[in-house]
Amino acid sequence: MRVSLRHRANSGFTLIEVMVALVVLSIGLLGIAKLVLFGVRANDSAYLRTQAVNLAYGILDSMRANSTVAQAGTYNVGLGPYGAPGQLCNVVATPCSGAQEAAYDLYLWKQQVLASLPNGDGTVTTTVVPMPVGQLVTAVITVQWDDAVAQATFNAAAPNTPVQITIESVL
Repeated sequence: MRVSLRHRANSGFTLIEVMVALVVLSIGLLGIAKLVLFGVRANDSAYLRTQAVNLAYGILDSMRANSTVAQAGTYNVGLGPYGAPGQLCNVVATPCSGAQEAAYDLYLWKQQVLASLPNGDGTVTTTVVPMPVGQLVTAVITVQWDDAVAQATFNAAAPNTPVQITIESVL
């Protein structure tokens, strides 16, 4: 009779190996979750910034469509609420003057900024720049909003500091 001296190798995992593998996997999943959270907040912040730029260009387009009145400074508006205009200019049967159109454009713009951005607000300022021949009128449009959640994630701004974009263009 032959006797085999081969030892049988242990197979399978021990409980300690399984626990170590679970800890390593958990740490990796937590890191991935943090990256996903940063990505979502960055995406939200980028979306708000895109909305702000689109809104700024929207009022700039309105000003260019009503350029004579815009160059006179009728579109100038500061921060804060903007009251409803006396004339609704979106009805074809009711013609509006240039100043009434400007008031209506600003009212709609302020409403859109407030609806599209958290604590959104905006300003419009026109400036006349004298030139050797004639003059140049520039418009400075600033849109601001509260982006505290994303900014706190990236430690980029002090709390309660509004984020803003500014566009300057020639009318």
